[in-house]
Amino acid sequence: MMVLRPIRQQDYQELLVIAEESGHGFTSLPLNEELLQNKITRSIESFAKPTAKAGDEGYLFVLEDSETGEIAGTCGIEAAVGLDDAFYHYHLSKVIHSSRTLGVYKAVDILTLCNDYTGATELCTLFLKEKYRQKFNGKLLSKSRFLFINQHRERFADTVIAEMRGVSDEQGSSPFWQWLEEHFFSMDFPTADYLTGIGQKVFIAELMPKYPIYVNLLSKEAQQVVGQVHTNTRPAIELLKSEGFTFNGYVDIFDAGPTVEAKVDNIRTVINSGLRTVVIGESQGDNAVMVANQNIEDYRALVVEVDLDGGDDAEIILTQSTADALKVQSGDQVCVAEL
Repeated sequence: MMVLRPIRQQDYQELLVIAEESGHGFTSLPLNEELLQNKITRSIESFAKPTAKAGDEGYLFVLEDSETGEIAGTCGIEAAVGLDDAFYHYHLSKVIHSSRTLGVYKAVDILTLCNDYTGATELCTLFLKEKYRQKFNGKLLSKSRFLFINQHRERFADTVIAEMRGVSDEQGSSPFWQWLEEHFFSMDFPTADYLTGIGQKVFIAELMPKYPIYVNLLSKEAQQVVGQVHTNTRPAIELLKSEGFTFNGYVDIFDAGPTVEAKVDNIRTVINSGLRTVVIGESQGDNAVMVANQNIEDYRALVVEVDLDGGDDAEIILTQSTADALKVQSGDQVCVAEL
C-alpha cells in the first residue's frame, strides 16, 4: 500500500537518494546535507505550527511503500513565496513597433523581470522514483496536496502556482541560461541553480539584466525553449493542466520553464472532493478514489478502489488495514476525490 504522509527526521537518507536521482534543475532539493536536514526540520515545525494565515511555512510530504518502508517519492507545498527572499520570474509579453509613415507594424515578445507571484502558494519538490512511476502513484503524490490545501485553507493563499522544470540536457546545460551566462554571468547553470536552491539569491538582483529582454535577440536555441518543459516534467504539467492550471506567460529566470497557476476554488480535485463517513468493512469496487484524513501533523492520503454512492455526506467502506493506514476509525470523516 502506498501512503502519503508528512516527512520525518528519519527519512533523511531516503530524501538524499531522491535529491541525487532528481538531477540538475531540481532547485528545491539541493545536494547539501545541512540544507536537506533543515528542510525536514522546517517541515516538521510547519506542520506543528498553529497559524491562521499563509506565512513562511514549508510542508514536505513523502510517499511510502507500507510493505517495504521505502520512500517512493516526495512533494511539497510552500505556503507563501517571496515573503523573506525575493521570488523572481520573467513575464513574457509583447511590445509593438510600428510606423504608419513606413508602413511597418511588428509585434515583439519581451521578457520582463518581476515579482508578481509574491505571496502565492507554491506546489514544489515533486519527484517520484522511476520504478514507482506506475498505476496511481504519480497522481496521488501530486493531487493529495490539493486535498490538504482545501482542508486547511487558512494556511494557504487563494492562488496556487507550480514552477515547471525547463529544458536542459543530462549535464545540466540550459540553452536559455547559456545565453544569460554569455552576456551577464560567469557561472554555469548547475552552479546558479544550486546557489538558488541553498538560498543564496543576492547574485540575481546584482547581475540579472534590469531591463526587458527582447526574445528575438536571444540565441535561436534559447528562443526555442522559452515556456517549454523538461522531458521528465511533461506528465506533471499535463496533470496540472487537467486540474485547471493555466500558463499566463511567467517563466523561470534560469531555464525559462513555465509557471502555471490556478485559484484554489477552480482546481478540479477541490471541486470534486467531499467528506464521507468511514465504515469499517470489506471494501469492494473498481472506482479508484483518493482518500485523505483531516489531520495536519498526522495527515495521510492513499488510493483505494471502491464503489461510491450517494452525495458528499454518504459513507465510504474501508478495510481495517486501510483505516489504520489513514489513522481513522469508524465514524470519522475523510475527504474523498475521484481520480
